[in-house]
Amino acid sequence: MQGNLIILAPMAGVTDWPFRLLCAEMGCCMAYSEMVSAKALARLNKNTISLLERQESESSLGVQIFGSDPQVMAEASSMLSGMGFSEISINMGCPAKKIVSNGEGSALLKDPKLAGRIASMCAKAATIPVTVKIRAGFSEVNAVEIARVLEESGASAIALHARTTLQGYSGKADWTLIEKVKRSIKIPLIGNGDIFEPEDALRMMEETGCNGVMIGRGAQGNPWIFKRVKSLVEKGLALPGPNIEERISVAVRHCEMMHELKGANGIIEMRKHLAWYTKGLKNASSVRARIMKAKSLHDIEKMLACLAE
Repeated sequence: MQGNLIILAPMAGVTDWPFRLLCAEMGCCMAYSEMVSAKALARLNKNTISLLERQESESSLGVQIFGSDPQVMAEASSMLSGMGFSEISINMGCPAKKIVSNGEGSALLKDPKLAGRIASMCAKAATIPVTVKIRAGFSEVNAVEIARVLEESGASAIALHARTTLQGYSGKADWTLIEKVKRSIKIPLIGNGDIFEPEDALRMMEETGCNGVMIGRGAQGNPWIFKRVKSLVEKGLALPGPNIEERISVAVRHCEMMHELKGANGIIEMRKHLAWYTKGLKNASSVRARIMKAKSLHDIEKMLACLAE
């Protein structure tokens, strides 16, 4: 794994292939599927299988799985190894109540031994690299301990969101913790948390020494951030953000791909994306109110065209 990686974070309900393709076109070097339940995957659940849909052009695509049973997680890792993904990411960072209440996601940070056993069994069962995404800790910070356990258990790399589970997305991510974890392990570390502008990514790399950055909320409605980060990090050139025409053009294309993927349901799912794309635009609030009720691609295209005029 090389340095200066600029990665799209896995996000439930967001990182399906239409959004991943847009980010890849903008310079994102790697992305992940939406979070997939290992237990549901083992049962060949149809809705779960649909989350694995990808395009042939997605050469650097990881798949993220979650669960708390080491054997089931290992079985899922074995299944996924032959499906064309470049790596398997174990989710030990999701703070969602419905995930944590089942002892999954970031709840695993409370039990380093179990976390290590899951990583070890998955790494042994898989024929592709196995990485782990973690948080600073659950209620107390223990990322250094967890990272060392995961490294010893066979993880190929770690991505760290520098907030605890109890913090959720409030407050500030503790980037000094990213530096501490980086110094405590030999495998690559990807930093995550509070990257909303290209300068944030560059500063995180310089201050922490991390091997790359993972961008989540900062990419919502803003796939251009990858192009802008790449330019600043590699060339020292700060590119401007997109103009109104660019934002509307990409939003329309995103709608078209979502419609192709999911039909009418894709248009409904696009509503949150369109709220992000149009944030801050003049007259956007009134148009957004109408977009939230739109049910056809044609209607949305007409409404977005109004913003570009």
